Amino acid sequence: MFKNLLFVSIFFTSIFSYAQELNCSVYINAEQTGQPNNNIFRTLETQLTELVNTTAWTDKNYKNQEKIECNISIIISDFDSNLFKATIQIQASRPVYGSSYTSPIYNYNDKQFNFSYVEFQPLVFNVNNFTSNLISVIAFHVYTIIGLDADTFELNGGEPYFAIAKQIVNTAASSGFIGWKSIDGKQSRYSINDALLSQVYAEYHTAMYEYHRKGLDLMPQSSKIAKSNIANAINILKGINDRRPNSYLLRTFFDAKSDEIQSIYSDGPAIDITRLINNLNKMAPTKRSNWAEIKY
Repeated sequence: MFKNLLFVSIFFTSIFSYAQELNCSVYINAEQTGQPNNNIFRTLETQLTELVNTTAWTDKNYKNQEKIECNISIIISDFDSNLFKATIQIQASRPVYGSSYTSPIYNYNDKQFNFSYVEFQPLVFNVNNFTSNLISVIAFHVYTIIGLDADTFELNGGEPYFAIAKQIVNTAASSGFIGWKSIDGKQSRYSINDALLSQVYAEYHTAMYEYHRKGLDLMPQSSKIAKSNIANAINILKGINDRRPNSYLLRTFFDAKSDEIQSIYSDGPAIDITRLINNLNKMAPTKRSNWAEIKY
């Protein structure tokens, strides 16, 4: 039995509920502004929670147990009237079949996030129009989350959602806000979306599918085979690292997965992970402390 991954069988109902795709908690931290109790921050938190959780982002019906768990934390450092300086941290996880465990799939710290907002203004997303940087950034990350989740259930299943995120990038590019253009750096929204749609990183989608569908989802039935499949999935990523060492896409993967990988290979049936450990140290050297804790 894994120390941190407790796979407990649960019963899944076959009845569809017409809930939206995400079960998301939104937090606004305004301590740095010196006015953390200002009503505008509570209003913004409430409106964003409603936007994310009640908007129909796709045409699919998600059962309650299929909804994607996510957290959005916005840290506001300064504001003047309706102009806000902030960063946004997004984390998301997907459920694992036959268990109560959810596996992290996205951990992104978006530092290019300034926006304008007037209290109680309607927050409505339209993929064809740029209405505000606030809405566009949120929608971009929502579609990236949905795409990554789809990638874990079907090979290249996330492509149509990454394409919608690309449409958001293109629409927002002329807005004057940073993060939407290639010149905005390797950690911009433009760059991660470009990587997710590029053939240069094609193995990433294969690895996401193999890791989750043929690895984690198999864990309740055969943890040894699942561990081998997960190791093979991680090793697939080496092709990306050989071409693009220290790529931001791989960094986001290991930011989300390092603790999980450590836990998977620190308990349960032993398998040969010599190659895995070698590749982990090459692909994610900043996570060496995690890899050093692996005991098998």
